[in-house]
Amino acid sequence: IGVSNPQIGTKYEEVKREGFELMICLDVSNSMLAEDLTPNRLERAKQAISRLVDRLKNDKIGVIVFAGDAYIQLPMTVDHSAAKLFLRSINTDIVPAQGTEIGRAIELAVSSFSSTTKANKSIIVITDGENHEEEALAAAQAAADKGLIIYTVGVGTAEGGFITIRQNGREVYKRDKQGSPVRSRLNEKV
Repeated sequence: IGVSNPQIGTKYEEVKREGFELMICLDVSNSMLAEDLTPNRLERAKQAISRLVDRLKNDKIGVIVFAGDAYIQLPMTVDHSAAKLFLRSINTDIVPAQGTEIGRAIELAVSSFSSTTKANKSIIVITDGENHEEEALAAAQAAADKGLIIYTVGVGTAEGGFITIRQNGREVYKRDKQGSPVRSRLNEKV
């Protein structure tokens, strides 16, 4: 028995995890239903996020949805299967007010990061750029001043596409006040 060197007790070891925290801000305004990408902008963005989640290891991810206001859809987590589950439930109806509050989404993302970890922190803003508020640039600058990295992903084409909405149980093009179909274009500048 002495030759096998049996040991009793517990040994604690401090392990430091390197990784990053990633907050994805996803535009869910009606313009994301434009079909210039197949099947539409929102579904294409969700597919890209799902592929990104598949590549993450021990990193934290969170999701914010925004249109007329911004809401946390998924708080920061390491549970990537939960992230994919929440991602599937995202649609344009989950935000009650329309618009594109990019600035509010960035501000909410900044406040969602944990203050106790020293992990790298990044924000990915996925939008077609149809911003109706001017605070987006100021919010992005404030986040950068705090050391956060912000990536923007434009979804859509310069030619744009018509916005398909459900009305009275069928799909129709969204129309403006004059009755013409609304064409939404990617605003690369924003």
